[in-house]
Amino acid sequence: MTATRTRPSRTAVEREQLLGWYDLQRGIVRMKCEGLSEEDAHRVVVPTSPLMTVAGVLSHLRWVEELWFREVLLGEPGTGRGFGPDAQGVEDAEFRVEGLPIARLLEEYDEECARSDATIAAFSLDDTGSTAIHPVGEATLRWILLHVLEETARHAGHLDLIREMVDGDTGYY
Repeated sequence: MTATRTRPSRTAVEREQLLGWYDLQRGIVRMKCEGLSEEDAHRVVVPTSPLMTVAGVLSHLRWVEELWFREVLLGEPGTGRGFGPDAQGVEDAEFRVEGLPIARLLEEYDEECARSDATIAAFSLDDTGSTAIHPVGEATLRWILLHVLEETARHAGHLDLIREMVDGDTGYY
């Protein structure tokens, strides 16, 4: 993934702004996950939320990409953690990453983001997704992008705090 850590132009057209802010948040997510030991990537720092680790949040965000762009927009079945028979009845399955290396999780995230980008490029902002598999109802690509941007930004903030508690690393860029 070639996520950037720069803001889009203040005068860019709507699509360029949406994708620019989205790309920025993805870049921040990646930055917050890089350079951690396996122990630190899986360290629980919020006792009341034991699945809220750097690795768990990254896995969840990969699932979010797949859910909204592959399953909802394209109408294709998802394959990641959180999908399929192994996930049935398992609460927060996509956060459960014990034993999965952070490098693998970053690779999966990058691959899913690349698939999402290819899907996004094939649709206009006003195109709607399929409800054949996921019963979210009709949603335009614009709505999906704004929702996933919001979710990614919210979890980037979580990662910022978790990372600071794990090793003291701070910074927006």
